[in-house]
Amino acid sequence: MASAGETRSLAEPTIFDFEIFGASASLAGVSVTPATAARVPAVAAGVRALSEAVGILPLHAFRRTETGRERDNTLPAFRLLNGDANPWTRGAQLRELLTSDAIYYGSGYALILRDSAGAPVELHRIHPTAVSVEIDARTSEPRYRLTEGGGQRYIPYADILHLRAPSSISTDSVTGRSPLLEAKNAVGLLITLQEHACRLFANGGRPSGILSFPQKLGAEVAKRIKASWQAATGGGNTSSTAVIEEGGSFIPLSFTSVDAQFMEIWALAITEVARLLRVPPVLLMDYSRQTWANAETGGQQFLTYSLAPWLARWEAEVTLKLIAPEDRENVFVEHLPDQLLRSDFATRATAYGQYRSMGVMTANEVRSGLNLPPLATGNELSNPYTSTTKPEPTALEETKTDE
Repeated sequence: MASAGETRSLAEPTIFDFEIFGASASLAGVSVTPATAARVPAVAAGVRALSEAVGILPLHAFRRTETGRERDNTLPAFRLLNGDANPWTRGAQLRELLTSDAIYYGSGYALILRDSAGAPVELHRIHPTAVSVEIDARTSEPRYRLTEGGGQRYIPYADILHLRAPSSISTDSVTGRSPLLEAKNAVGLLITLQEHACRLFANGGRPSGILSFPQKLGAEVAKRIKASWQAATGGGNTSSTAVIEEGGSFIPLSFTSVDAQFMEIWALAITEVARLLRVPPVLLMDYSRQTWANAETGGQQFLTYSLAPWLARWEAEVTLKLIAPEDRENVFVEHLPDQLLRSDFATRATAYGQYRSMGVMTANEVRSGLNLPPLATGNELSNPYTSTTKPEPTALEETKTDE
C-alpha cells in the first residue's frame, strides 16, 4: 500500500498501480482486469454459476422460540433481500450483483438507507471501484470512502452491506481480494489462448509464413509489399490468390508444438479456472470427466464445497448490518437450498413417501413442496399407510347425512 503523501508516476506503473485500477499484469503478457476476465466464457460461466445460485435461493429470517424456531417474514432483512431492495431493484437481483462484484473485484457493496428509528428501508448497490475502505488508527473501526460526482464522502461501517470474497493472502478482515486477480496467471493464460485462436482463424486457420526475396529490399519497399500481401491474403481473402512482387517467394511456416496441443492447453486452463472458483468443471460446460455416477452427486457437491462459503458470508453480513444488535440473540437468517437439490420426480416421490410414513411431514407440507394448494385435512402427521380411526363427523356432515 502507498503511504500517506506518497506520489507515483503512471509512466512506469508497478503492480500496485495496476491493482489500484482493478488490473493486474500476468506472466502470459496480458493485463487481467474484471472486464477482460469477464470476456472469457469459462470465467463468466463460473461467476454466473455462483452468483445466480445465490440469487435464486430464498434467504429467510427466523426467530428462536422455546420449541425451536419460526419464520418471521415481517423483519426488514427478509423484505429487502427477498422482496424489493429498492424501488427499482429486487432483492434477489441485488444478491446476485453483489456476489458477482465480490468475485470480480474482491468486494460487493450496497448502501443501507435507514428510517428515523434506524431500521433499514432500502439497499442500493455501489460499484466497487467507487468505494475504498479505511481503518481508524486509534479505534481500528473501518469506514468507507465513497467517490461520486467528483466528490467524496465517508459512510459509517454499519451503513454499508459489504460482501467480501474469500482470500488466501488477505492481510486483514475488512478488505476482500478477487480470486481471479489472485490467480491472474491462470486467467491470463485463457485470455491469451482466446486471442491466439482468434488471430489464427482470422488467418484461415493456417500459420503465417515468410516472404523471401533474392535482393535486399529498402524499408519503404518492404513496408509496401507487406501491406499489399496482408490486403490480398488477410481477413476474408485467406483463400485468394496473391501475386508476389520483386521476384519473391512465400515460405509457409508449420504449426508449432504449442499450436498442435492447443485444445489440451485450453482444457487445462479451464480446469484451473474451475479450481480457483471452486466450482465443478461441468458448470463451465466441460463434460470431459462427467459420468452418470458423479452427475448424481454434482448438485450436492456444488452446494457443499462451492456455494456454502458464499451463503455463510451473506448470512453473517446480513445479521451484522440488517438485524439490530438487541435482536441478534433471537433472530437470524438462513438460506434454504432445497431448490438446488431437487431431483427427478420418482426420487422425490419416494423421499416424500418416507417422510410421510415417519411422521416427519404432513400432507400439506408435501403438497407445498410440489407447488400444490393445501388441503383442509392435510395438517395431520399420522401415517397414511396404516389403518386409522375415522374422525368424528362434523355437525355439517351429520346434517347432510340425515338429508
